[in-house]
Amino acid sequence: MKKFNVGILGATGAVGREMMKILEERNFPVNELRLLASARSVGQTISFRGEEITVQEAKADAFNGLDIVLGAAQNPIAVEMAPHIVAAGAVFVDNSSAFRMKDEVPLIVPELNPEDVKNHKGIISNPNCTTIVTLTALGALNRYSPIQSIIASSYQAVSGAGVGGPAELMAEVEALQKGEAYDPKVFQYQIAYNVIPQIGGEAYEGYTSEEMKMQNEGRKILHLPKLNVSCTCVRVPVVRSHSVSVIVRTQDKISVAKAKELLADAPGVKLVDDLANKRYPMPLETSDQDLVFVGRIREDLTGENSLNIWCCGDQVRKGAATNAVQIAELVIDTL
Repeated sequence: MKKFNVGILGATGAVGREMMKILEERNFPVNELRLLASARSVGQTISFRGEEITVQEAKADAFNGLDIVLGAAQNPIAVEMAPHIVAAGAVFVDNSSAFRMKDEVPLIVPELNPEDVKNHKGIISNPNCTTIVTLTALGALNRYSPIQSIIASSYQAVSGAGVGGPAELMAEVEALQKGEAYDPKVFQYQIAYNVIPQIGGEAYEGYTSEEMKMQNEGRKILHLPKLNVSCTCVRVPVVRSHSVSVIVRTQDKISVAKAKELLADAPGVKLVDDLANKRYPMPLETSDQDLVFVGRIREDLTGENSLNIWCCGDQVRKGAATNAVQIAELVIDTL
């Protein structure tokens, strides 16, 4: 089997480390793994397949000889390094939001639009984590009858804000149990025993940047330029895995029974829907694995051709690291 030289940009962060884990789990054909991060991380060692790999500085000449670079860095770093990655002849599979809406950059969920990979010009974008979880849950329905609109409320885990999110939640719980004060630094307000109905800044008519991603990215991924999405994103005191409540309206009516049939066979999906026996998707059960669990499937009581659905998925894995590695698997089939 042909092997490839792979780099991870932002290798010391939570998503970068998860990418290493996924590469190993999926037995990705790695020849050389090059770990790249900021100057302050240079010299750290991280284990991969029983070998200690030393972190190198991410700079212009760091990508020479690589075939694929998985991006786990913030937007400014992704934008700065992208030209150097492409100039080195590597394909940049980027997890930041920097390139997602550029016409020349494919935005890929492998279960939904794998054919778009062939249109890349050196950069491929990984969608927003909530978009990935939601659209993976709805993909089979869209294939059966095109989606017209989505009304969604997301309940997003604190780890979606990075490694500081869970640490702040735990520290607040501990402080509150002792009757002590805690000054939030990661979130706008105390997240312990609370929910915060704002993720991102205002982007459009009172909707935040996070909330607009599902519509803007969904139109591109599903090739539905008129898709309308009304979304509310809420930070909740859950450590890992995002949950989404969705009302999806399709062109033609899809019965509950048919929806369950479609979702039972859908790639990347696990149907968990048995209200009588208290079986439904939950963050605890969806964490540290790659399937999007879907359940609580009901007819929407307020509109025609609509279903009410609940889904959960691990936003660090399927919502970021695993999706990127899956894209890389599609890329190597074209090399």
